Amino acid sequence: MRATFIHGIRDVRLGEVEPPRPREGMVTIQVAGCGICGSDLHYYLEGGIGAAQVRDPFVPGHEFAGWVVDDHPALGLSRGQLVAVDPAHACGRCEWCHRGHVNLCPHVEFLGAPPLHGGMAERLAVRPEQLVPVPRDFSVRKAVMLEPLGVAIHAMDLARPHLQETVAVLGCGPIALCLVQLARLAGVERVFAIDPVAYRAEAARRLGAHDAAPTFAAIAEWTGGRGVDLVIEATNSPEGFHHAAEAARIGGRILLAGIPEGDRYSLPAALCRRKGLKIKFSRRMGHVYPRAIRLVAEGAVDVESIVTHRFDLSEAENGFRLQADCQDGALKSIIVPGEGDTPF
Repeated sequence: MRATFIHGIRDVRLGEVEPPRPREGMVTIQVAGCGICGSDLHYYLEGGIGAAQVRDPFVPGHEFAGWVVDDHPALGLSRGQLVAVDPAHACGRCEWCHRGHVNLCPHVEFLGAPPLHGGMAERLAVRPEQLVPVPRDFSVRKAVMLEPLGVAIHAMDLARPHLQETVAVLGCGPIALCLVQLARLAGVERVFAIDPVAYRAEAARRLGAHDAAPTFAAIAEWTGGRGVDLVIEATNSPEGFHHAAEAARIGGRILLAGIPEGDRYSLPAALCRRKGLKIKFSRRMGHVYPRAIRLVAEGAVDVESIVTHRFDLSEAENGFRLQADCQDGALKSIIVPGEGDTPF
């Protein structure tokens, strides 16, 4: 069975993996599409994220959707049904799961994080509780984008924007573009977007940002030197935390959703201390798929236009390269193992 493998830094290859042999109770899906996430780019560019290191070739991809291969009437699933996949399976037994923080479970099994293979393959066996049926009129693109939208929803739940606040979103990748739209839905006064790549900043404007600029210094100009009430940092820069602290007002709030290159932040401690900033970190998501589906189904959040490129498994390296190097207007690339929107 064909699959895309990451072998090491900037080393993506087409290969073969054993077809899934699902254990009892698991469901086999034919993968319809799998997005290239910022996390995948860290594996591609750095060979790992923290303790999750690429030690052997592995199949990446945790933003994916697929068609159910066989009928499962007891589960309410039928052959050919399109489902999104929650890549995380928390243990359900630890203190953190019992507290409702399933996204922080230290025993989580996460598809597409080494050593577990992910969705950039033709087929995959998945636990039924990880499958999320989507409306019949959903395209594969919409179903794939439910995972990054879910991450954005969880981040926004933690950020808790208030009515008529000013908000800055640092970074204009796919999750950040969802955050811009969610901030508008929350009723904030103005949403500012920052990204050094012009086409990404322009995408933020198109999706609802009131202003966009290449550097955080513009925020001081827009706010008369005050800074914004809330900064949501969604970059891959080690300077992202520092820039967020500079952009926030005295007594403001920061939500860190990005993963910095090199797994390190760089900032002057006095800046955060003297401003008395309130800081939160966001990781993955909880049980937010029902809300994500409603937002997309009702047209409240546009995820489909964020998908700009599509590649076959054999062309996956091009998708990784375009997104990593911000070329050809790439926002979200989807790897499509088969015939796109046609099951089987």
